[in-house]
Amino acid sequence: MGKRRGDGDPLGRLRVATFNVNSLRSRLPILERWLLQGEVDVLGLQETKVEDRSFPEDFFRDRGYEVIFRGQKAYNGVAVASRLPMTEVAFGFGDGESPGDEPRMVRCTVGGMKIINSYVPQGKALDHPDYAYKLRFFQRLRALLERDHRPEDFVLWMGDLNVVPTDRDVTHPENKRQHVCVHEGVRMALEDVLSWGLEDVFRRHRPGDGEFSFWDYRVPRALERNIGWRIDHFFATSPLARASTGAFVERELRREERPSDHTAVVADFSL
Repeated sequence: MGKRRGDGDPLGRLRVATFNVNSLRSRLPILERWLLQGEVDVLGLQETKVEDRSFPEDFFRDRGYEVIFRGQKAYNGVAVASRLPMTEVAFGFGDGESPGDEPRMVRCTVGGMKIINSYVPQGKALDHPDYAYKLRFFQRLRALLERDHRPEDFVLWMGDLNVVPTDRDVTHPENKRQHVCVHEGVRMALEDVLSWGLEDVFRRHRPGDGEFSFWDYRVPRALERNIGWRIDHFFATSPLARASTGAFVERELRREERPSDHTAVVADFSL
């Protein structure tokens, strides 16, 4: 699978996954079984809900991964685990606006791929301060891209972005127009970021309906009935999107004992 090459060498096939684990330590048994298959090269995690001093570094290192992380107890938290060396590691936006954003954003480089792993605020309600913070999050992400990257580079923005881009990305969209993940305001905020030069890698390969990454615990038999939301994403610059070879949702992880309400989304690249 092309592990441990030098930074200047071709990577070959690279499998990248994003997974909102909704409490990392609770999901270690699921991750252990899944990562044992040896197919995931780079794993972005969100909502780890663990302070840095308690982060299970050895779990990942024992399985051949380097890992970088920033978190809080019972709230937020992001990490990237990689079988390949990670460089240019940074947390937050680096814009001086709010250091408290560090548990929601980690950035790194793997080979020639610039990775941004985000846990975007959910927003709570359209009139809640968290929704304004969510919209500002997207504005700052656009500014970060303009400051630090170029559309012709290999840039991958992934994570739980808490936005349903189109109506086909959620069950019964007609009932959710005022939801903070569906409202036209947040869709426009996302579109503004994408207009910098990013495209939806998942939809490049899987354009059909019924493709979701989140099934609410509170909805009876949500997974079996496929009442879901697609809010976990991979957005890539055009050169990187063209290098993608496939994408899929790991639905079976949602069927595991004590699962997250999200599941992993996977994208393959040939670099």
